[in-house]
Amino acid sequence: MRVRIDECLPRGFKNHSADHDCRAVPEAGLAGKRNGELPSLAAQQKYEIFVTMDKGVEYQQNLRGRSLAVTILRAQSNQLADLLPYVADCLEQMKSIKPGEVVRIGLG
Repeated sequence: MRVRIDECLPRGFKNHSADHDCRAVPEAGLAGKRNGELPSLAAQQKYEIFVTMDKGVEYQQNLRGRSLAVTILRAQSNQLADLLPYVADCLEQMKSIKPGEVVRIGLG
């Protein structure tokens, strides 16, 4: 599975998804792009999942009919230590998430 990791998440987060092709936004030369643009750009680059902490991303674009799914992580902070407890849930969701779907993992 090809996964684009938003720049609001630490780059080290991708190291915990070894079975997937994970690339952070800055690695794709997309640092500084607005969050509303990032899902479209990820889909154009043939990524299947966009992982972010930005809970507004689902309202910034219509994801229905898109080839991209979105996972929104909610944690105490964007520090890796706060995100690690949700990695297993995130990986489990990646097995069944469908294009155009938004999945929320973590707090609230």
